[in-house]
Amino acid sequence: MTPTLSPFAAPRGGTVGLGAARRRPMTPTLTPLAPAGASRLGEPRRIGLTAVVAAPRGNSVRLRAAGFTLVEVLVALLIMAILSTMAWQGVDGMVRARDASQAAAERTLRMTTVMAQWEQDLAALYDSSNVPAIAFDGANLRLARSTPDGAQVVVWSLREGVWRRWASPSVKRALDLQQAWIMSQQLIGSEDQQVRLLDGATDWQLYFFRGNAWSNAQSSAGAVPAPAASPGGAPGTPARAPLPSGVRLVLSFGDERRLTRDVLLGPSS
Repeated sequence: MTPTLSPFAAPRGGTVGLGAARRRPMTPTLTPLAPAGASRLGEPRRIGLTAVVAAPRGNSVRLRAAGFTLVEVLVALLIMAILSTMAWQGVDGMVRARDASQAAAERTLRMTTVMAQWEQDLAALYDSSNVPAIAFDGANLRLARSTPDGAQVVVWSLREGVWRRWASPSVKRALDLQQAWIMSQQLIGSEDQQVRLLDGATDWQLYFFRGNAWSNAQSSAGAVPAPAASPGGAPGTPARAPLPSGVRLVLSFGDERRLTRDVLLGPSS
């Protein structure tokens, strides 16, 4: 028989290849065929987002994720939510502070304007024998003041938490001034001349400075009988007290704020 070479064993006493060293007999091994498109031995094979590394037989195969895990994504979202909440609270705080500052500035400006009108009315008191120059009944302050066109009656009142001002038309005759005074005692708060000045007021009080001391404006101390009314004049004018030299206003608000203002009177006849 003619000897044949087997791919699994070298011939007895021979070598495989020229100049090769003596080797042990080869043991046949079976290697599964890789599917179509598979990579070579030792090269990574991409399947979606997972890289598979083929290793020789006997070595473990390790899978390594190329993206983020669900826990990492949830942690990142939580951190972003916390930062967003903190940022929103900061922005909301700045907006609230701006609105509060703007409201305080507007309230201060309005208060300044109202107090300027208050001082103008008191500085232009019209002291005559026809009507009292100033009178306070606890709810309404009535006064007669001079105007460029004559004189008028002005009423400051507190109704339903709103400080209001009413002014009659300017007149030149004493009878018309007395009629305006009587009309001022019949106000109901819905007249066209009523002007809303300040909201949120709960109470107010007036004090007159007489005899080097402050006294309640409703006190009749120092009152003298009213002079006889002029012919054709309106009867029922109250007793006239000597004109005080100063008026103190104490205005209270619902938020426990209190405004106190002293005004020096400057009558003109």
